[in-house]
Amino acid sequence: MSFTYINPMPSPEEIKAQYPMSDALKQLKAQRDAVVSDIITGKDDRFLVIIGPCSADNEDSVCEYTSRLAKVAEKVKDKIFIVPRVYTNKPRTTGEGYKGIASQPDPLKAPDMVEGLIAMRKMHIRSIEESGMTSADEMLYPENWGYVEDLLSYVAIGARSVEDQHHRLTVSGFDVASGMKNPTSGDFSVMLNSVYAAQHAHHFTFAGYEVKTTGNPLAHTILRGAVSKHGNTTQNYHYEDMIRLYDMYQQMDLVNPATIIDANHSNSNKQCRQQIRICREVLHNRRHSTEIKDLVKGVMIESYLVEGNQKISDHQVYGQSITDACLGWEDSEALIYTIADMLD
Repeated sequence: MSFTYINPMPSPEEIKAQYPMSDALKQLKAQRDAVVSDIITGKDDRFLVIIGPCSADNEDSVCEYTSRLAKVAEKVKDKIFIVPRVYTNKPRTTGEGYKGIASQPDPLKAPDMVEGLIAMRKMHIRSIEESGMTSADEMLYPENWGYVEDLLSYVAIGARSVEDQHHRLTVSGFDVASGMKNPTSGDFSVMLNSVYAAQHAHHFTFAGYEVKTTGNPLAHTILRGAVSKHGNTTQNYHYEDMIRLYDMYQQMDLVNPATIIDANHSNSNKQCRQQIRICREVLHNRRHSTEIKDLVKGVMIESYLVEGNQKISDHQVYGQSITDACLGWEDSEALIYTIADMLD
């Protein structure tokens, strides 16, 4: 056989028993889940800002980042609800490269999936304890849901996963807000079909069981830009793009029409400083269109302690991304205050 079986994986129950959530943290998560739900459904008019490193590669620097973020969140809490981006799995376009702390807890060492699950859970819990904020993560591998379902207040399904049947059906069983990104092709119909699938009930196999789900009414879209057939990046955060998405939502049997604008990736052509301009444009468009204001519930920003990115080496710059380039802390803090001012 082409598979070499290395280790049996511990069950979610075993990992949760080793690294449990306290009752206080469970209560905090329930409160934050309710706020995110109310924003997606329109009951709360605050603006979501999902912000943090491209990849959460180091527990100390990630937790320092989220602790700093908590102080800013307190200052803007009347207008903005901040969800730290703590992404522990990273999709790789070619399959090569760092795949996240859940696969490779030490970027300089070989993958270790069991230790990765532990590192992922420990980092999420520590971040919540120290910042008082539950996080967002990408569900790159649906089977990982059981290990983090009691930790996360927001889940993203990436551009390369959104067309996958297993991802769509799995999201239909999530009980938190879940954003479905447009595919790398940029096709809005594919993205909206994924939201439709996630919002409806299904019967399928998951984690070795036959399961039924009731559908996730908090499933919504994320616009992250696209790549044309010629390999050029194209943006989809402009006024016309959001009006088009609004109109397409009206034509489908979907509840809680909502979108989050991903200011990086193909929307910025991975030029991290462009996120500042993009967020400003999104907020400007919300001011001038009631349809866009109703539809656009927030932005997603890649940000870390130190601007830019670096290659993996023995001499890492503390708090700088080892995947896509991110805004630095000072610019990120200023951008959050700018967003708050533009919400007046």
